[in-house]
Amino acid sequence: MSAEDRQSRLAREHRERQAKRAEQQTGTSKRNAVIGTVAALVVAGGLVAGVTLLGDDDDRGTAAAATTSPSASSTPTPAVTPSTSAPAAPANTSCSYRKDTSGSPMKFVGMPPKKPNLKLKTMTITTNHGVVEIELATAQAPCTINSFAFLAKKNFFDGNKCHRLATPESAGVGLLQCGDPQAKADGKNPTDGQGSSGYVYDNENMEGAMYTKGVVAVAQAPDAVNQNGSQFWISMADDTNQVEKAYTPFGFVRKGMDVLEKIYTGGWIENPDDITGDGGATAPKLPVVIKDVKLS
Repeated sequence: MSAEDRQSRLAREHRERQAKRAEQQTGTSKRNAVIGTVAALVVAGGLVAGVTLLGDDDDRGTAAAATTSPSASSTPTPAVTPSTSAPAAPANTSCSYRKDTSGSPMKFVGMPPKKPNLKLKTMTITTNHGVVEIELATAQAPCTINSFAFLAKKNFFDGNKCHRLATPESAGVGLLQCGDPQAKADGKNPTDGQGSSGYVYDNENMEGAMYTKGVVAVAQAPDAVNQNGSQFWISMADDTNQVEKAYTPFGFVRKGMDVLEKIYTGGWIENPDDITGDGGATAPKLPVVIKDVKLS
């Protein structure tokens, strides 16, 4: 499928979802509508959930900033620590990466090596708002960590903008999503959330997977399995744990949660032209630019 055909299909599906949502709201108060239960999937790397709508479209961003108030002073503790949720990979682990044939816009910098470095413990993300330090589940997700290490060495993430912020009020889940090298995160670009590294790889660390606050996981395309790429999301609320256990958890935020919470409580920008439906539809109002990513 060509990129043009794929965008046309996504646009059509987006219109159908809009029509369905409008039908669901008929005869109810839009301000207090509760639509479905949280049943999540990923759209071109963007996490989509059945939504709880609190307020009209124009005031959703304000509502999130006013009603979502995670503690900036506390470090969240996951119900299952990613580093211990699955058996460790053997020392002779070999990773396999495949060309991304989805037609998504990409920034290809080559393929990661087959042999992962099992000694990596930390991923440090330097943003325009401050530094976020992630404890890695390298023994349980070696090929995922291997991919991020490779991309970091290639400066793949430098200059990237985090394209999606979701809260329980806007999407039923709480997360900040990054890793689309083509994202503009301006509330106008219709293809935000589609970009990739040009290759994909299989899921890992799925045994006992949890997405509670602080967990970092890889995003995937619609209804995809084993199609991981460069996009990742950081859970900002325990509500996110309600999503389908289909996304590789590979780390946990140990430092910098205060940086993330400043962004999280700042609200979002609606993107009505997002052709994927919700994948890049809610960029954070406080622009997030990744300056550097290092694994050590």
